[in-house]
Amino acid sequence: MKKNSIVLIIGLMSLALIGVLAMQFYFLRDSYRQKSQLFDESVNAALTAVAGKLERREVVDFAKVQQERNIEKSKQEQAKQRQLTEQLRLQTQIEELRGKLDQVYQKYKVREDKLKALYPNVVNIENWFYETYIRRPQYQDLVEINIIKTPTNSMYYQEDVIVSATKTIPRIEAKDDSTRFLIIHFDDYKRLIGRDLFVLPPRSDPKLARKIFELETKLNKLSRQNARYEFNVYDSVAMLGGKKADYIEDVAIGMELAKRPLKDRLNVIIVQELLKEELAQRDIKAPFNIEIWSTSNILLNNILNEAELNSPKNTTKYSTALFKGDIGAAPGKLTIYFPNKKAIIADNMGYLLLPMLALLFLLVGCFAYTLIIIFRQKKVSEMKTDFINNMTHEFKTPVATIMIASESLKDPDINADHKRVQKLANIIYDENVRLGNHIERVLDLAKLEKETLKLDREDVHINDLVAAVTDSMQLRMQNIGGQFSVDLAATKDLVVGDELHFSNVFYNLLDNAIKYNKGDLHVNINSKNVGDNIVITIADNGIGMSRDHLQKIFDQFYRIPTGNVHNVKGFGLGLSYVQDILRRLNGRITVKSEKDKGTTFEVILPIKK
Repeated sequence: MKKNSIVLIIGLMSLALIGVLAMQFYFLRDSYRQKSQLFDESVNAALTAVAGKLERREVVDFAKVQQERNIEKSKQEQAKQRQLTEQLRLQTQIEELRGKLDQVYQKYKVREDKLKALYPNVVNIENWFYETYIRRPQYQDLVEINIIKTPTNSMYYQEDVIVSATKTIPRIEAKDDSTRFLIIHFDDYKRLIGRDLFVLPPRSDPKLARKIFELETKLNKLSRQNARYEFNVYDSVAMLGGKKADYIEDVAIGMELAKRPLKDRLNVIIVQELLKEELAQRDIKAPFNIEIWSTSNILLNNILNEAELNSPKNTTKYSTALFKGDIGAAPGKLTIYFPNKKAIIADNMGYLLLPMLALLFLLVGCFAYTLIIIFRQKKVSEMKTDFINNMTHEFKTPVATIMIASESLKDPDINADHKRVQKLANIIYDENVRLGNHIERVLDLAKLEKETLKLDREDVHINDLVAAVTDSMQLRMQNIGGQFSVDLAATKDLVVGDELHFSNVFYNLLDNAIKYNKGDLHVNINSKNVGDNIVITIADNGIGMSRDHLQKIFDQFYRIPTGNVHNVKGFGLGLSYVQDILRRLNGRITVKSEKDKGTTFEVILPIKK
């Protein structure tokens, strides 16, 4: 593979990996924003629900106290004036009916709050609107649902759902006094996906209201008869304003409630419990801190015991007004904040983060593995190219020699000389044998790669075999002026293997020692027993190898580079063949070498037991 192709592949793969990383980052960031927005909406809804409950709780408690006071006052007046007995009875009955009517309203209010807490988009619709548009299928298409965004004090918008009609048609009056709500369903992109109708019982009991009205009429008539000139403050204000006395009394109660200090109107423990309950209903169970403000002064900065956290300056705070039903401005506000909000949202995104990281590591691993394979294949390709060049060079000499000898045989003068013909024939034969040996070595390596080479399993005395190989190499050693030192001291040298291939192993090792010499070659050959193994050591004082080459000499086709000089013949297959044969025969080989100091090979074989 060409260098430009490799660079192009790496560039494209890197670009694809960067693209995947960018897409994952964008997806995580967008998911975090959506989770954060949903978290803010849930917390604000919980705060609103808590504020409503606190206000209703105060009204109910004060109404009970007020009712007890009225009953006690009526009892005292009854003891003083017998003529007011009937009036007291009517008053008591009215108060009881009002209490029941209040209970009806409170039950309705609890259901309404649960409905609004359960569904974020709940819109109250008038009964005439339901009868006119929604109940009649042919006019349901006229119903229009819109989201109105109103900017708030913070960076967010308050969204209000408005239900209206696109066309005005004759109104059909309500047939009952039930309370109806439309539950609007939006998808994540605020698109309408559905709506449901939810019906609650009436806010008030008409029978109770009618009974109260009748009793009040009787009470007023009785009061005019028995105490025509006695009026309280509420009656006087009512007469001047043209209002009913009970209405004026409700206003007075509201004013009296508003006069109380805010710290006396709140119970911190109840506030905390209500907040925990509302947040838990929305799957938020993280620790939070509470602040209660009165107009401009902070009344309470309460850190929950299990949190014990400090509020960072950039922490998002959520607030809602307290007692919004008071006349005038709200007397205070309730604020909460989560010091570890980011950690909460990150935990909720854990199910997305882990698979994405796993996929990312998988892609990076595949990318790295692909690069390794590409460079490895490039290296193998280069080594095979060198092998072909070496093979061409090695085959060229015997082929040229055979060609020259063959052409000489064509000369009639040479043909007539029997001795010269015999000599040329011997040359041709020797070169053919040499060429055949080269081809046989290449074929043996091919068989090793294909796992088709068959090895015999017979008893071999390694000492005798090494001695025989050394003897056969003596002539070559003498030609270069070197010498062997043989010390085969191993007492147990019987191993199981293939004698021919064992001979080739040691022939290759000695052949390399002779090839890579620097003059005055000396090769030490010895054997010894180590445990259940026999170790044959072949050490020379040749040119040696650097550490970089030492790690590659057992690779196929690898030859230590010598520049443009080709004075050492070979294919780079010998040591690869040696290692593969020893591995198949349960042996192994190790090597130690220093540049310009020599090389030591150790062949380790298991002894036959």
